[in-house]
Amino acid sequence: MFSYVSLESILLSFKDTTVSFPFDAKTPVFKVVNKMFALVALDKKPLVINLKCLPEDALILRSQFQAITPGYHMNKEHWNSVVLDDSLDSRLIMTLIEDSYWLVVKTMSKTEQQRLGINPG
Repeated sequence: MFSYVSLESILLSFKDTTVSFPFDAKTPVFKVVNKMFALVALDKKPLVINLKCLPEDALILRSQFQAITPGYHMNKEHWNSVVLDDSLDSRLIMTLIEDSYWLVVKTMSKTEQQRLGINPG
């Protein structure tokens, strides 16, 4: 199971990621260049993280894993809530986090992507 400290460390390891608390003191929001790619519900035990996802992948993940549901208080088509319990493999969680980050980065301008060290194609 992920602790908030380990989760925060993982999320902040992505280039140009920041954390803030725009909603309340119990919901950290992680952004890359001011665009949200993750938020964590600190008041949930185990922790729950909302992550961006391709709509078709979101449906598949929800059908395969009980711990993955439509994003709580988010656009249910593009966001999943992921319960960080022991039912999900840590590699899957890491993949979901990485996918969320890259989905957001891909929506940025070519200039911004180049600044992040990405070769837009």
